[in-house]
Amino acid sequence: MVLECFQVGEGEVATVMLHGFLGTGRNLRSLAASWSAADPSRRFLLPDLTGHGASPALPPSADLFTLARDVVDTARAKGVNGPFDWVGHSLGGRVSLAGSLHVPEAVRSVTLLDITPGPVPGDLSESGKVLGVLLQAPPRADNRRAMRAELTGRGLSEPLADWLLMNLATEADGVRWRFDRQALADLHSRVNGTDLWEAVERKDHPPMRCIRGGRAKYVTDADSERMVAAGCPVATLPEAGHFVHVDAPQALLEWLMQG
Repeated sequence: MVLECFQVGEGEVATVMLHGFLGTGRNLRSLAASWSAADPSRRFLLPDLTGHGASPALPPSADLFTLARDVVDTARAKGVNGPFDWVGHSLGGRVSLAGSLHVPEAVRSVTLLDITPGPVPGDLSESGKVLGVLLQAPPRADNRRAMRAELTGRGLSEPLADWLLMNLATEADGVRWRFDRQALADLHSRVNGTDLWEAVERKDHPPMRCIRGGRAKYVTDADSERMVAAGCPVATLPEAGHFVHVDAPQALLEWLMQG
């Protein structure tokens, strides 16, 4: 399946950047633009993952491997014939690890932005909390302001509400969600429960690295030690939360450029 995707840069080094749950490729556009300016040799592809943004809907029982195969199909459709670098935030990182297991011929390296290879406990999942509010919201509203009020009235912060509103489609009689919320809820439980340690701990894994937010809880100290022992270095941005690309963009870029 070919996904909605846009490109930043025109270099020869193909790099796919994958967003987190409920996001779109636009979430990583600023990071891609900064990285491209600093390293013109790269060409960045930023797809909307399956079931997200303007990409096709999730097929029944879709999982991380489904999403990874769709990323590869999209890269091939964009003319990327060999292996490429995978950079993924949160869900995007887990898709990248799944890709290294299921389509290894397409994976040159994996960079994880604040995500663990292990199952994510439900009480640590920020996206799960947001999803709960999203499922309670109506399927449509008269306008964006009305839908924003629905979300904030259910406890979401204004920045989070505005982020979710990027997934609204405007129609003649108002606005509606682009994605299938229940399908995403089903996907969420499947992907968070998947154990991906094999991707990191198998002997022939591609180069991998991880950076975590010091204020986030997705990558524990124990996870970090286990990843380092398996040959996946882990760095920490002390003042950043889960959204490392938003909280510490310059420090993250400097780290990315080291690889």
